[in-house]
Amino acid sequence: MNFCRQHDVLVQGRGSAANSAVCYSLGITAVDPVGMDLLFERFLSEERGEWPDIDIDLPSGDRRELVIQHMYEKYGKHGAVPEGPRAAMTANVITYRGRSAAREVGKTLSLDEPVVDRLAKIMNSFEWVDPKETLERNLRDAGLDAQDPTIQVFGRLWQRIQDLPRHLGQHSGGMVICQGRLDEVVPLENATMPGRVAIQWDKDDCADMGIVKVDLLGLGMMAVLQDALQLVNSGMADGGCRMTDPESDVRHPSSIIHHPVDLAHLPPDDPDVYRMLQEADTIGIFQVESRAQMATLPRLRPERFYDIVVEVAIIRPGPIVGNMVHPYLKRRQGQEPVTYPHPSLQPILERTLGVPLFQEQLLRMAMVAAGFSGGEAEELRRAFGFKRSEKRMQQIEGKLRAGMVRQGITGEAAEQIITSITSFALYGFPESHAASFALLVYASAYLKAHFPAALYTAMLNNQPMGFYHPATLVKDAQRHGVRFAPIDVQISDWPCRVEGDGRVRLGLMYVNGLRKDVGERIANVDCRLATADWTSLPNDDWRLERCPKCGCDDESMLETLHTGEAFCNVCSHLWPRSTPQSPIGNRFATLDDFIRTTGIRRDEIATLAEIGALNAFGYDRRTALWQIEQAIRPAGELFDDARPATNDERPTTTSPLKPMTTPERLLSDYSGTGLTIGPHPMSLRRAELALRGVLRASELPRGRHGRRDRVAGAVITRQRPGTHHRPAGSVHRAAGGGDRRTVSAGRGNAADPGRGHVGEGGAAAVARPRRSRPQFPRFPVS
Repeated sequence: MNFCRQHDVLVQGRGSAANSAVCYSLGITAVDPVGMDLLFERFLSEERGEWPDIDIDLPSGDRRELVIQHMYEKYGKHGAVPEGPRAAMTANVITYRGRSAAREVGKTLSLDEPVVDRLAKIMNSFEWVDPKETLERNLRDAGLDAQDPTIQVFGRLWQRIQDLPRHLGQHSGGMVICQGRLDEVVPLENATMPGRVAIQWDKDDCADMGIVKVDLLGLGMMAVLQDALQLVNSGMADGGCRMTDPESDVRHPSSIIHHPVDLAHLPPDDPDVYRMLQEADTIGIFQVESRAQMATLPRLRPERFYDIVVEVAIIRPGPIVGNMVHPYLKRRQGQEPVTYPHPSLQPILERTLGVPLFQEQLLRMAMVAAGFSGGEAEELRRAFGFKRSEKRMQQIEGKLRAGMVRQGITGEAAEQIITSITSFALYGFPESHAASFALLVYASAYLKAHFPAALYTAMLNNQPMGFYHPATLVKDAQRHGVRFAPIDVQISDWPCRVEGDGRVRLGLMYVNGLRKDVGERIANVDCRLATADWTSLPNDDWRLERCPKCGCDDESMLETLHTGEAFCNVCSHLWPRSTPQSPIGNRFATLDDFIRTTGIRRDEIATLAEIGALNAFGYDRRTALWQIEQAIRPAGELFDDARPATNDERPTTTSPLKPMTTPERLLSDYSGTGLTIGPHPMSLRRAELALRGVLRASELPRGRHGRRDRVAGAVITRQRPGTHHRPAGSVHRAAGGGDRRTVSAGRGNAADPGRGHVGEGGAAAVARPRRSRPQFPRFPVS
């Protein structure tokens, strides 16, 4: 932890370590276990007789690798010090699962490759529970004869090799430390990644041997938070803006915040944060951006930090399998009375309205209801945990029942307590873990509410991560008032950055096919004044519509004011229409200079031309494509030493190609970068859809309850969650003015077979004011 702080690496401990006041005092964790009344025995107990488990969250990428290499250097690499190595990464035993087992068995039986592909597809693990989901049915759906002897052998072998070891991998972050030579205790091997040594045992074997293990886990949101906080505290995001009233357009400079912003000193109970969470405006916010979380937030309506802790833990397999989600939400909304299985459990379950949601609550229930000690309660959790043993489970359950009889708890109350513990222990989420995650939820929501430019820049620079594509993040940022500037070879760096006026300048990293070394070479060219003087061009020679500041050539983003001046909606630049637009930039004098300096390939520069990154040279996209065909050709020996352009030289702007239309620019943007800062694609069809009675996303919250409406949008995410009866599909769609999550039942629904509906929470993720108690109408999917 000290090394991380000394080397500016954002770090936070979590997991069971958050139950320890010592870890909190040492700064390992940021959650006060005394203030939150957490259970210490979840971290360490005398009965367990083993070392505690400490998880440390680090920014993913180079910063995490820096910490890992520090561990190797401090405790000795393999053969680096006389006393031998004392630290190594744990192994991860990769086992055969549905897809891999199908491919291995299919190859062994010499099945044709197309058949193996079909088998691997249908034998993959399914996300829902369906009693009719049999091997024979899956084979028949794939067009295979289930009675074929070879297929029957395949089915038997496929089932037998499930969960058998396949090969050794490297644990995501588990590092073991030994007091003496580690190679005298466990076998070591060099990992595939340079500079790493791994042991040939997994974490469970290490725990059985009493070897200390620390998990150095890479978390993408930690990298985002560190980058965003650096932007805010360095003043680079001062040109950004912070929203003070979501219902107004009044924005104030973020520079009014003079004190440094960090995870430990965020303003508590910020109303903008909770307003955003209640409206499920959570795209990009850690842990609560999934479709299930968005559906729950408007119903739970967080108002304080502990509500976020509950929100993090409630959408988990444990509460869902234990049928605890809906009772909690109904009790929170006042639709159901708060009851307790036994009066003695009220102090334990009072904060969660009588519904057990956390592992610590189950342990306390066993301690109070059955007189268990802390170690015995932890033994119960492990007995019903992942590697459950029927014999051990029966022994613990008998001990639990006997303890409750001694405490005077029998009958229905005892059965209810046992059911809660046995059904929840496998999937229970630790309260300390949820509290650590809730801090990151609050931090990311706070940055989104007050420093959106910094947060979205950090998220764009740390892709891939989260649920959403960068294209969705850009559109969500624009709905929150963040302005973007296009990729420009004269200005853009390799990563995205926040400019002095608050705009987010897209980085060259988003140019598809552009090599990183070439992009960094472009960004690292020394700044210099352009040698060509193009301001003397007559107006008749410059008829192309583009912004002289940012180079935007999107006609939908440019407009002519009543004063005769031109205005760019991308960078808010105002200029007189009568003035010729002179190229901007100070890296390259001409297109030839750009090609000669960077050594760029033809396909790379063609992509740059198509996305408008060469507009600063005085060309629109199509003209730039025309010009690079001439510029990219070798000049030959006669012109090898050609002098740079002089003031008398002009760029050739004539081209037989017509400028791109708005749809063509959108296609080029998505093809070349995967995103666009121009108009939303749905805006091109909005008038046509309106004639067909299709509503916009912003109109849905104002709809009458029970009315059937038609909606349309571009699919941005898909999900197939499990149900008790059949698969259901969740599709998150963007409609330009907001997002909508629609849910479709697998084989239709009672109201309209074959059609889906927007389920509860369907009005989620719309950055607009809501009514105090949101209704949840059901809309058919069009």
